[in-house]
Amino acid sequence: MDKLVMATAAAGIGPSSVRSAPLPESTADEVGVSPRRLAKLDEFFAREIASKRVPGAVIAIARDGKLIHYKAYGQLDPVKGRPMRLDAIFALASMTKPMVAVAGLILMEQGRLPLRARLADYYPEFANMKVGVPRHDGSLEFQTQNAAIYIHDLYRHTSGLTYGAPADSSDQVARLYPDFAAPPLRGDKQAFIEAITKLPLAHQPGTEFEYGFSTDVLGAVVEQVSEQRLGAYLASNLWKPIEMQDATFHLSQSQRGRLAHPFPGDPLTGKPQEIELLESEPKFDGGGACAFATVGDYVRFGQMLLNGGELDGERILGPRTVRHMVSNHLGPGIKNKVANVEAHRAGFGFGLGVAVRTTEGLSAVPGNAGEFTWTGAYGTQFFCDPKERLVAVVGTAAPGEIRKYYREQVQYMVYAAIIR
Repeated sequence: MDKLVMATAAAGIGPSSVRSAPLPESTADEVGVSPRRLAKLDEFFAREIASKRVPGAVIAIARDGKLIHYKAYGQLDPVKGRPMRLDAIFALASMTKPMVAVAGLILMEQGRLPLRARLADYYPEFANMKVGVPRHDGSLEFQTQNAAIYIHDLYRHTSGLTYGAPADSSDQVARLYPDFAAPPLRGDKQAFIEAITKLPLAHQPGTEFEYGFSTDVLGAVVEQVSEQRLGAYLASNLWKPIEMQDATFHLSQSQRGRLAHPFPGDPLTGKPQEIELLESEPKFDGGGACAFATVGDYVRFGQMLLNGGELDGERILGPRTVRHMVSNHLGPGIKNKVANVEAHRAGFGFGLGVAVRTTEGLSAVPGNAGEFTWTGAYGTQFFCDPKERLVAVVGTAAPGEIRKYYREQVQYMVYAAIIR
């Protein structure tokens, strides 16, 4: 194992930490977790980093509200050879979505953004979108909407909005859409709304889970209702109250020095890879993909939700609102395609901004019914298990398919370490 891996494979809480721990600390055995089994995470990342399959990682695990594992592994920037640090900042990609869902629910609690409000009441252009129905000859038939798109549909991805797919994809509608991070990097919010409302919906509103731009649109609605930029609203109502110190859509120069970078080449394919958001400033606060934060920030967010909407005396949401958020909202009349997004999400439904485990078994990873979770395309992950009183957050800069491997391995090892 090279010296860098040896030096950083288990850098954790201690006198050399950059800042204090994000939650109160405890030893693993005090909360029913085996330290010896939890140490398998150290061995795993040491192997993976030595094999140059991932540049580095930061892992935070809390049980009973106590932080029992908080470590940095490997490299922050593999090109410059800089070691990973606990306060590394990660591009969250889709882990932006649960935070934007909370922003919307705060407005809901104030009577300002009902779930059954029509999206067209905020952006009338959405009322005119057609539904693209594939024909056998490869063309599309355009049908009118059978029902309106509701705000509820944006949270649970049943609006019919989708994400772009490669030109060789068999999905005729998705081929028309842009890549998930393209709109905020290429144009402003109004340009995004104008462009997306000229495209067809992938299905009738309220009938199928279709992962796509729904949360970006929800973020635009939050801006419309709050009369604030999305990042400013989140800062005032979520990030600052629970001390998510580095959460932002727009990095300062000093924060840029703490960004986690991927390998220049995908370790599985050897093809060039990058995280464009690390170098390019978004033109609007894209609610589906564009936020940044540390793992320490996000473990505080997860703990707030696990606590029923409160952390350190700061209440963000009411406990019954959180319970509604982390319940399955894909009823029997809605086609559940959550497992199409992540192979190990079999046995999951979807709530308001998070995937929700509805049954034990089926999934490739262990967990209990009621677990809620989501991930990011650049290599981040969080899962909360109310039955186990558990929060886990993973930060890696791994934008290729290998990111899914790390999600599963970490969840195996975390659950294997719980012994009572």
